[in-house]
Amino acid sequence: MTRLPIDDILPCLREALAARTEAVLEAPPGAGKTTRVPLALLDEPWLDGQKIVMLEPRRLAARSAAEQLARGLNETTGETVGYRIRFDSHVGPRTRIEVVTEGILTRMLQRDPALEGVGLLIFDEFHERSLDADLGLALALQARELLRDCPLCACC
Repeated sequence: MTRLPIDDILPCLREALAARTEAVLEAPPGAGKTTRVPLALLDEPWLDGQKIVMLEPRRLAARSAAEQLARGLNETTGETVGYRIRFDSHVGPRTRIEVVTEGILTRMLQRDPALEGVGLLIFDEFHERSLDADLGLALALQARELLRDCPLCACC
């Protein structure tokens, strides 16, 4: 596998997420954020077998990211990695990484504000700000504050 710039900071990211409930990762385009980070975090002990949901702002990007992540595991989409976009879904009972678009994330949060079974929510390409992405972030932060147990701080 070709080495990417993001590979050098993955140990620091793992440590940061083990110690805190959030992290901001900034790296140039092509560094490997989308394709390496979810796979690198999939088996972290603090995730405890829960799902990773990754927000991609566009349908084509969501599908492409899921396909690339699945290829990294020598699988097809719908196995460990899947995607859900408007009018199309490739997830299965073993799916642990779901790449979703903004509207899907908003509906997920409205249907289940605690996001039961989700251990990590990644906002990819968040610099591409939109009302839907901002709403998703606001709902996720509110749900974390009100519905999640947070042993690291007194706010939850």
